[in-house]
Amino acid sequence: MRNVFEAIQQCGHDESFVPHVDEDFKPTEAPAGSRAKVEVLAERVRRGQPLWHPEDRSDYSGLTGAVRPRD
Repeated sequence: MRNVFEAIQQCGHDESFVPHVDEDFKPTEAPAGSRAKVEVLAERVRRGQPLWHPEDRSDYSGLTGAVRPRD
């Protein structure tokens, strides 16, 4: 499959999908846009969970990052 449209043609779609919440659905401290957050979101999709947990990190406070000097 090369794109989502071919995937729908081959596999169909599930308009009645409802994500489920279980004991494995936990918040993450990973900041938005980070590789860690993307990995958490991907795992939630694989488990059929909602993408967003109400207690996921919502800001960047307390984080530090590498600063590259300008040339």
